[in-house]
Amino acid sequence: QVQLVESGGGLVQAGDSLRLSCAASGRTFSSYGMGWFRQAPGKEREFVAAIGWTGIATYYTDSVKDRFTISRDNAKNTVYLEMNSLKPGDAAVYYCAIHARARSYGGLRDFASRYEYDYWGQGTQVTVSS
Repeated sequence: QVQLVESGGGLVQAGDSLRLSCAASGRTFSSYGMGWFRQAPGKEREFVAAIGWTGIATYYTDSVKDRFTISRDNAKNTVYLEMNSLKPGDAAVYYCAIHARARSYGGLRDFASRYEYDYWGQGTQVTVSS
């Protein structure tokens, strides 16, 4: 059974940083791309960042480029999201997800679609005060 467990969320001030972690189990982690999505109250779940299974390809939504960095440690079965210069607009529940297809070389369009992921974590809350 695949399990994804996020951690690292919290309450910060605008301009601060946070690092989210997502520990995966139940699947050969190193063979699957991983994604981070977020959902604010009353809004759709939206793509934030993704990383391919090799760790080389990374993808970001425009609003977080140059502020957020996604990375993975296959030895620890963990994916990270380093978030810098946080803004109130970044506040949301952040979810990690694992891609449904092993060794996928899909591009941004593939990794940005929530429907390409088949397991999700429970989410971690990020709150940013102005």
